[in-house]
Amino acid sequence: MVHAITIEREFGCGASEIASSVASRLGWSLWDERLTQEIARLTESTPEAVERREWRTDPLVYRLFQDFLRGGFEGGLQPTQRLHLLDARRIAAVSETTVNTAHSSGPSVIVGRGSQYFLRNRKDVFHVFLYASRDYKIRRMIARGVTQDKAIEQIDTTDKARAAFVRQYLGLKWPEPHLYDVMFNTEMGESCTATMLVECIQQFERAAPRKS
Repeated sequence: MVHAITIEREFGCGASEIASSVASRLGWSLWDERLTQEIARLTESTPEAVERREWRTDPLVYRLFQDFLRGGFEGGLQPTQRLHLLDARRIAAVSETTVNTAHSSGPSVIVGRGSQYFLRNRKDVFHVFLYASRDYKIRRMIARGVTQDKAIEQIDTTDKARAAFVRQYLGLKWPEPHLYDVMFNTEMGESCTATMLVECIQQFERAAPRKS
């Protein structure tokens, strides 16, 4: 039986909203901002510090970590304090600990933060990747109040930084298709994507139930 869903995503494709909808429909816990809060606690930082994206004057590891952590926080980003612990092994350990806490808490929808990698050997986890075209993501961010220049800059840099972190510290390509059970183009709309995802999981459980 599926105990958790991990949702990895391209930045700006609407994954946070889709994850929230899926969690609500299933009656499961949502670990998105909640993951940020737990990571902040473990790094002796603040949720606000973790939420905000990197600044180019920050060290490379810090910048990559910020993009790796960022989930649905796609606007209103300001300068922030540094995290206390920045070495690669500690970063990976904190992320893995947090994801495992989410998984052990009960039926959950877990957004990003390496969850698809850290839970890759769990038979009770269903892994999803969400994506969309560059133009769609830019239009979506502009519709949310982000300036065109800022939307283009974020879309063109965030996933590159995330891929660099995953490659350097997890030894994987990003995205790595074999880690996912399904991949959805979110341009069909957030509600439709959430509906398809829930139906897919229900069909999956009926066809091939898993045991933890």
